[in-house]
Amino acid sequence: MTYIDSLKKIKKKQFSPVYLLYGTESFLIQDLKKQLITYGLMEQDKDTNISSYDLEETPIQDVIADAETYPFFGERKVIFAHNPLFLKAKPDKVSFEHDLDLLQSYLNQPVDYSIIVFIAPYEKLDERKKVTKLLKKQSELIPCQPIKEWELGQWIKDMAKSSNVSIDEQANDALIQEMGSNLLMIQSEVEKMALYVGDGGKITKAVADELISSNPNSSGLKLVDAVIAADLGKAILIYKDLEKAKEEPIVLVALLASQFRTILHAKLLKQKGYSQNQMVQQLKAHPYVIKMSLTREKNFSATQLQTMLVLCTDTDAQIKQGRMDKNLAFELLLNQMIAIRKGKNEKQGIGAF
Repeated sequence: MTYIDSLKKIKKKQFSPVYLLYGTESFLIQDLKKQLITYGLMEQDKDTNISSYDLEETPIQDVIADAETYPFFGERKVIFAHNPLFLKAKPDKVSFEHDLDLLQSYLNQPVDYSIIVFIAPYEKLDERKKVTKLLKKQSELIPCQPIKEWELGQWIKDMAKSSNVSIDEQANDALIQEMGSNLLMIQSEVEKMALYVGDGGKITKAVADELISSNPNSSGLKLVDAVIAADLGKAILIYKDLEKAKEEPIVLVALLASQFRTILHAKLLKQKGYSQNQMVQQLKAHPYVIKMSLTREKNFSATQLQTMLVLCTDTDAQIKQGRMDKNLAFELLLNQMIAIRKGKNEKQGIGAF
């Protein structure tokens, strides 16, 4: 069952005795947990009728014993069982044994006053195992995998709508560029901007630029954009903001190198006739990263990009060997990259070191 379909059932108070949430998208997992608590328990029972176990530290028999114990107050319990490592192909070793026969017995006859929620933050489950097959059959299975790049925009619109505001396309794009596909961070930023614009307000690009929290990876993209625009002043301002945030120049050199390396790879693969999806598979990168790289590669020749990567390598060595002040070295790197972007002699840029 999909996340959306499960959410609809939960909000109608149509609960399953056992849930299995699996996948690596923490936002979906956290939201399902929140909704199960909100709709599954009365307000006065939320302090006493919620249990949480880590199955890497606690045997499953303790979870079953808790589930089979009738709640002292309220009509039901909600029990979260994290990290069911026995569903993995190669489970980590623990100092105790999980009684899987007891679990299988419970799955065939679960009590009606407890909801057990198994949370498996794994990309895959071992479908060959008997316990996995039974759990999938007897529970409500909800995949919680990372959403697709093309779905992000609609997710953000839905989050804004839930906060009783709207968001324009430019602000939507700015949020994706800054936060990538991290839905938890996106939700936090949307809620912050919604408070700023107020009920019924609209989140614009100007609001997004003012309020969205920066992170180093997205700032790496902003530095690339400043280089594309040949805007040294803007590049230095972005760098100074990162410097205030205690980001080390050596880390920023690596970020720039990573960005330009991906742009170069995208350019070369495009020349070979690769599609965007094929590039994602070949480079093992997020679709949004490839999309942005394809947009940016048009601004550079392959030779320019290769020269910029040499500059990054040289700057990295200069800083690590202590041959130049790290801040000066990074500012010089930005200067040289922009000189290359403007079409100046690339060898002159390298020789400046």
